[in-house]
Amino acid sequence: MLLTGISKLPLVTLLAAGAGLAQQAAPEAQAPPQPKRILGLMPNYRAVSAGTIPPPPSARESFKIATENSFDYSSFLFVGITSLGAEATNVHPQLGKGLDGYGGYYWRGFLDKADGNYLVVFALPTILHQDERYFSLGSGPVWKRAIYAASRILIAPDYHGHASLNASEILGRGIAQGISASYYPSQDRNAGALAVKFGWAMERDALTNVFREFWPDIAARLLHHHAPAGGDP
Repeated sequence: MLLTGISKLPLVTLLAAGAGLAQQAAPEAQAPPQPKRILGLMPNYRAVSAGTIPPPPSARESFKIATENSFDYSSFLFVGITSLGAEATNVHPQLGKGLDGYGGYYWRGFLDKADGNYLVVFALPTILHQDERYFSLGSGPVWKRAIYAASRILIAPDYHGHASLNASEILGRGIAQGISASYYPSQDRNAGALAVKFGWAMERDALTNVFREFWPDIAARLLHHHAPAGGDP
């Protein structure tokens, strides 16, 4: 919600270009594994390396992933940065300006992130028997990998490995936006505002998956860094 004014197209372009260069450099090379962190900062615990098919996560494992994603030190930093931008641009005038306003943006942003994680990664997947981890392709045409990665917000494997509608993602983000209506200013408690927030949340998750898909290639080929595997729980 706090990132609605930020354009994401340059990020997609950079990722696609980087991955394309990587494949040109070594088209037959084995896909590099998914790292535990991207850029040494962003947690990547939901990613599964290409060619790896681990068993479905237990409820305990899903809860652990949701907790790690919510309370990782990078989460506090990320929410702090987005809250600073939201306060500076006065996204919600009713929250005010200055330290008081910043505090209002911060706790709301952190709650947005946490309840979304627990709903999408733990609660609904456990109930619906869906695996919300990201299973990398790791090779193939850039366009195919990008479409695959972005489409995972709509398609997820069930506990038997069959593709299914990603109800955990769709319902989880929708419920999270509904919950947010209870603590955001009254001007944002309408169907239109909630629909916009839902759309941005889904788009953010799709772009995150694209980032996950291509980051190992970019790190291995452009940054000459082969991160150790560890994304698989």
